[in-house]
Amino acid sequence: RCWVHKTANILNELPKRLQGKAKAALQAIWMADTREAAEKAWQAFVRDYQAKYPKAVEKLKKDREVLLTFYDFPAEHWRHIRSSNAIESTFATVRQRTSRTKNCVSRSSFLGLSFKLIQQAEKRWKGIQHPERLRQLFAGVIFVDGVP
Repeated sequence: RCWVHKTANILNELPKRLQGKAKAALQAIWMADTREAAEKAWQAFVRDYQAKYPKAVEKLKKDREVLLTFYDFPAEHWRHIRSSNAIESTFATVRQRTSRTKNCVSRSSFLGLSFKLIQQAEKRWKGIQHPERLRQLFAGVIFVDGVP
């Protein structure tokens, strides 16, 4: 799950006057240094908003384990894991171009255009930070709060 989208969905359930404060409370969860600190921030959000805005709290509770899974990975990779923006921005480019192109009538022409668009987008992708941590993950090293 993507924290950016989850935050937007939760804020949609709150009045505009509370959205800034709620956004800061949600950021306190996913920006916490440890899972324990995130759990405390999570409980604070639930305590503060449960009574008046149960729909917002329910949206947060719905994906609790998945949203906090990034704590089981290297801390250097958290910024890549917490958001799905890299994936979505690539496919947004493909979607934008193919919806406006009239020549994508066959499957093969669509695939060719999509391939070239993704190939161009790939040039702007940022590499994963500390790729050596991937070897540790594949070797089965357990990470707790981002530390092996």
